[in-house]
Amino acid sequence: MAKTQEHIYESLDTPAILLDMDKLESNIIEMSNFAVSAGVHLRPHVKVHQCAAIARLQMKAGACGIEVGNVEQAAVMADDGIDDILIAHPFYGEHKLQKLKNIMRKDGIRISAVIDMFEQGEALSTLGQTLRKKIPVSIKVDTGINRYGVPPGKAVTELAKRLYRLPGIELGGIYAHEAGAMPTDIGVARTALEVGSIMCETARMLGLGGITVPTVSVGASPTFRATCRYIKEGMLREITEIHPGNCVIGDIGYMKSFGNVRHACAVTVLTSVVSTSHSSHVVIDAGFKTFGADSGIGRRDTPGFFWNGMASFGSLQERDDLWLGRLGAESGWLYYMDSDVNSSRKLSLGERLEIVPNNVTELFNLHERVYGVRNGKVESEFLISGRGCGS
Repeated sequence: MAKTQEHIYESLDTPAILLDMDKLESNIIEMSNFAVSAGVHLRPHVKVHQCAAIARLQMKAGACGIEVGNVEQAAVMADDGIDDILIAHPFYGEHKLQKLKNIMRKDGIRISAVIDMFEQGEALSTLGQTLRKKIPVSIKVDTGINRYGVPPGKAVTELAKRLYRLPGIELGGIYAHEAGAMPTDIGVARTALEVGSIMCETARMLGLGGITVPTVSVGASPTFRATCRYIKEGMLREITEIHPGNCVIGDIGYMKSFGNVRHACAVTVLTSVVSTSHSSHVVIDAGFKTFGADSGIGRRDTPGFFWNGMASFGSLQERDDLWLGRLGAESGWLYYMDSDVNSSRKLSLGERLEIVPNNVTELFNLHERVYGVRNGKVESEFLISGRGCGS
C-alpha cells in the first residue's frame, strides 16, 4: 500500500488494472517447471487472460501450445500469431464452423477441437474434407462436473470407434477438467488422483479396443500440482498433458479453491477514494463495470464469508481492516470493519488503493488493457486480445 500512497502509478487514471510482472513470470515458470518435472506437455488454458502477449510468454517458457474456451477466442489468438490452439469447449453450428474454416486456412496453424457428441465429429469431418486437412479432435470425458462430456469407460470407447471411421478428422486424445475439489490439501489431492485414474483407465480401455490416443489431458489450477506429483510417482503413467489456467494470474476465488496463494495473485485493481463523507465507509471509483459481479456466493457457508451481512467483492492489499462489501455500476463501498478505527488509519480523499479481485476472468473480459508493473513503475501495456470473447 505504501507504493500506491506515494502515487508511483500517478501517471495512470483510475480505475486501472495492474499486472505485477515479477509475480506473473514466477507463476508462468512454476507452471512450466511442474510439467517438466512430471515429463508431460503443458498446454495452458488462456481464457482467464485472453491476451496473446501473455500466451506468448507462456509458450516461450515451454508451453507446447494453448487452450481457449471457444472458436472466437481461437480466431483472436490465431490472428495474433499463436499457431497451436486447442478449443476446449465443444461447439456446433454453421456460424461456428465457418469461423473455424477461416482460421484453418492460415498457413502453418494447428487447430484441434474437443467434442462430446458424434454429431460434432461429423460436422468437423465434413469441414476437414472440404479443407483437405485432418482436424485433430479429443473426446471430452465427464468426470463428475455434469457440464460437457461423455461418461468414462465404455461410452468413450464406443464414441471413439465411431469417430475413428470418419474421414477429415483424426482422434487426437481424451480430455478432462477437474472441478469441485474440496478446498483442502487432501481434497485437492484426492480429486487429482481420482480424475487422473479415470483418464488412465479409459486410455487403457481404448488401447485394448485397438485405439491408441497420443494425448491424455487433465489439469486444473487447484489440482495440477498434485497431478504432476502423482505422475512423477508413477501412479498416472498414461497422462501426457496438463492444462491449468487461472493460477498463472490468480484471484481470491481460486485462492479459496487452492489454485493459488494470496501473495502469488498477480493482478490488482488500482482505484481512488472519491468520497469520505461518511464515518462508516469511503467510496471508490470502481464498481461492477470494473470488478464484475462475482461475490463468490457459492462459498457463503464458509466461516467469515459475510461481514455485517455483506459478502466481499475483493481483498485490499495490506488492509485487512477494510471490507469491499457493496458495488454499484461505477462505485464501490469500502467499510471500516473497526468502528473505532484510529484517525491515522482513516482513508483520505484521493488516496489510491490496490484490490485483488474475486474473479480475474471477469475482470479481464471487462477491460481493454492491463498495465504491466515492476518495482513500482509501469513497464508495459497488454491489450486484451479476446475481450468480449469470454467463455
